[in-house]
Amino acid sequence: MARQPDDKSAAKFSSDDSALIRELATLLDETNLTEIEIERAGLRLRVARNVSIAAAMPGPVVAAAAVPIATVGVAGPAPADLSKHPGAVTSPMVGTAYWSPEPGAKPFIEVGTKVSVGQTLLIIEAMKTMNQIPSPRAGTVTQILVEDGQPVEFGEPLVIIE
Repeated sequence: MARQPDDKSAAKFSSDDSALIRELATLLDETNLTEIEIERAGLRLRVARNVSIAAAMPGPVVAAAAVPIATVGVAGPAPADLSKHPGAVTSPMVGTAYWSPEPGAKPFIEVGTKVSVGQTLLIIEAMKTMNQIPSPRAGTVTQILVEDGQPVEFGEPLVIIE
């Protein structure tokens, strides 16, 4: 947890800050997330729990993502850590990933979609705010590594663009 006030003086937590911290900690428990970070009115707050437990969780997610990859016809074995892939687009935040702007709508992208720089790949909902995730590069979507409505962590690979 960190508070970074606008001025350089040391600031004490107010009762409102303490209530917000408790609320975020409860949200961590309810959603099984490992970290939440918000910035509001000059207050930057990060609440995290021990990530050593969560370190075992990405293994099954990557293995589950490897099944659709094989059916798409991508040749060769999937790299052990897809976040290191040169075409990986990683999550800039903790939240819930959605493929389309609203339920039942056409997804922003599919495997094989050609994308341009800045084109919306998907949306991540964080703190009831819908955040469009733009493509950092032009290319073709070769893998989509998250399911629609799946919770995602900061730095988690979402899409591979080659």
